[in-house]
Amino acid sequence: MPRFVCDAMLGSMARWLRFFGFDAEYCGPEFDDREVAERARSSDRWLLTRDRELASIGPRTMLVRSEDVDDQLVEIFRRLGLRPEADLTASRCGECNGVLAAVEPEEVRELVPPYVQKTAVRFRRCTGCARVYWPGTHTLKILDTMAAVVARLDPP
Repeated sequence: MPRFVCDAMLGSMARWLRFFGFDAEYCGPEFDDREVAERARSSDRWLLTRDRELASIGPRTMLVRSEDVDDQLVEIFRRLGLRPEADLTASRCGECNGVLAAVEPEEVRELVPPYVQKTAVRFRRCTGCARVYWPGTHTLKILDTMAAVVARLDPP
């Protein structure tokens, strides 16, 4: 499975790749082009960028032409021949790219709102930043977007 580095222009892309289960680092504006390229090269990752100059550095760079995040996902998946699943089973932390591990409700009781304590039955916690995730109303919207992206990968 390919791994990615997204430059400062593709922060939302990094988050969506993580939802799909891809290891996607984000290099914000504090990184210059040289640092971004070296990070991708040294960790054997695809460098995703909308910056033509940065994309020319190589060797495994992809200039993302689309402007809309959904279109960008379709573009990347098609160009790399990827067919991700439209589910969150393998998703990574949207904030830090950490691996998500299932935890018992008792383990996170003090970390979630009272309503969530009473209603949610499944929780996952990031092994990197300790953020807690549970199925909520936003989950359906994320899954709908993922399904729409995957459906566009089918031949017309």
